[in-house]
Amino acid sequence: MNPRSTSADKRKAESYYRQGVRAYQDWQVEEAVEALEKAARLYPAKAEYHIALAQALARYGDFDRALRELANYLRLKPDSPVAPRIEQLFARGMDAVEEVLTRKMKAERMPLNLIGAAIQMWMEFRIILGEEPLVVPKPEAWAAALDYTVRKVNLRDVALSELAASYGVSPDTVRKHHKRLVQMLDIMPCDYRYFTGEDNPLDKLVEAAELLEALETRFKQE
Repeated sequence: MNPRSTSADKRKAESYYRQGVRAYQDWQVEEAVEALEKAARLYPAKAEYHIALAQALARYGDFDRALRELANYLRLKPDSPVAPRIEQLFARGMDAVEEVLTRKMKAERMPLNLIGAAIQMWMEFRIILGEEPLVVPKPEAWAAALDYTVRKVNLRDVALSELAASYGVSPDTVRKHHKRLVQMLDIMPCDYRYFTGEDNPLDKLVEAAELLEALETRFKQE
């Protein structure tokens, strides 16, 4: 890191930051990570660059590096309103949401890898939020939403009303949190990040797309 950033460094860093944010929004994750790394190196005292890089690294699936960038953010902004939420990511034990989630999913005899996918989803969600606030007045609500979402990703049918009742929360609350998870994490059916089955249906779609592209290329050849 450069401890003394010049004015030119700061201007370049801001340009890289904007480039990285655009790439992140467009799901050009490798490009986003590269640009945001450059921004953080040029101007390491800018806390926002570190948390943006953490978000991109989390989306890339590199949670160890994402946590290191969050540590840099906390060092620069220890009094941030989101500091308690970020500090919890470094705790050895589970938070209240994870405790409820694990207990309930085990009681339903859900596979351990599915529970692990839900916990990963919760960790990634809290990183992706960046500096947005997160209020958890009732851990059961977010636990239910994670359970519901990971089951839907894995094509496990479950009635929303029944699942909500098992967690002691309203279906509307679960639906609201589910939509937030899907929006922030950009979750799709059979999402590779959280799908635990051996054969992912998305693989067939990719194969079909590649086959179609090959056929179109062959068709256009003279």
